[in-house]
Amino acid sequence: MGNRVSFLDILLGRKHASLIGLDISSSSAKLVELGQTATGEYVVERFASEPFEKGWITDGQIEKFDEVAEAVRRVVAKSGTRTKQVAMAMPQSAVITKKIVLPGGLREEELELQVEAEANQYIPFSLDEVSLDFCIIGPGSDVMGDIEVLIAASRKDRVQDRQGLAEAAGLKPVVLDIESNASRLAVSRVIATLPNEGRDALVALFEIGADTTSLKVLRDDEILYDRDQAFGGAQLTQLISRQYGLSFEEAEHKKMAGDLPEDYENGLLSPFVDSLAQEIGRALQYFFTSTPHHKVHYVMLSGGTATLPGLKDRVTELTGFASMVVNPFEGMKIGSAVRESKLRREASSYLTACGLAMRRFLQ
Repeated sequence: MGNRVSFLDILLGRKHASLIGLDISSSSAKLVELGQTATGEYVVERFASEPFEKGWITDGQIEKFDEVAEAVRRVVAKSGTRTKQVAMAMPQSAVITKKIVLPGGLREEELELQVEAEANQYIPFSLDEVSLDFCIIGPGSDVMGDIEVLIAASRKDRVQDRQGLAEAAGLKPVVLDIESNASRLAVSRVIATLPNEGRDALVALFEIGADTTSLKVLRDDEILYDRDQAFGGAQLTQLISRQYGLSFEEAEHKKMAGDLPEDYENGLLSPFVDSLAQEIGRALQYFFTSTPHHKVHYVMLSGGTATLPGLKDRVTELTGFASMVVNPFEGMKIGSAVRESKLRREASSYLTACGLAMRRFLQ
């Protein structure tokens, strides 16, 4: 299958001697490199981020390729990494995935032909226009000897954009995953630290981005529910921009640096935190009304906006569910090149990048 790209590298069981995770979101490039001790503990060797200007990436589509590529070059240089192999991810919206059941015992070529035939039914454009990958997940549930296969497909131009960004920064893309897979992998470490190792717990993971917040409800590493909503941290930046007559970039910079007038906290921040907590509560209610479930055991918040003062407590107050800000590096050792205070402050925004960096070590 000449147009296959390794979306599902992790599921195919490949390991890489060295690998960095590079997360390209609508607001920034984030890089993580992990090592491992002799006893198997993760070590955070490097991390860095570089902001994008508004409009460089819209709805997962790269609008300003040269500017984004230059920012990726900067984040690689800033991190100090010498590793060239990189794991990247596609936005969920850019990938079609489908589980199918096929007879067992097929040769590789026969399997590829069957997958292409099945893919034709599910993909709304010509197979010539897509990068297609598949992997065997395990045995099929009904007929003895059948196998369950996961197909992933994305338009070639979207895949080539991601690969091109890596190559422009002198990197070699060896894993192209799906963002939700990477964040789920990283959060699974956090869930494993919960009572009873998180078994049977319903966990609502909110990934608060600049423009979009995604809610995934997880149980035992399975996604029960996945929905995006149009609210995020950029709304606060826009409020700051309007209130104080700043450009969007200036407002974002001052928000991150905490360099805003005295009336900011009461006038803008508190009402925004309140409204964001209400949106999170509404998203949970929508989950309850559209599924048999009526509660979750934990609410986990990730993304830079998750650390806004008071948000976690307000979410607990409004929903009645225990809430926490996700730190994907929890329990990891800190390498000598890493500033621990900065890592702690920014950890929740590195969920996807951390999950991508973890690909290096998984069988």
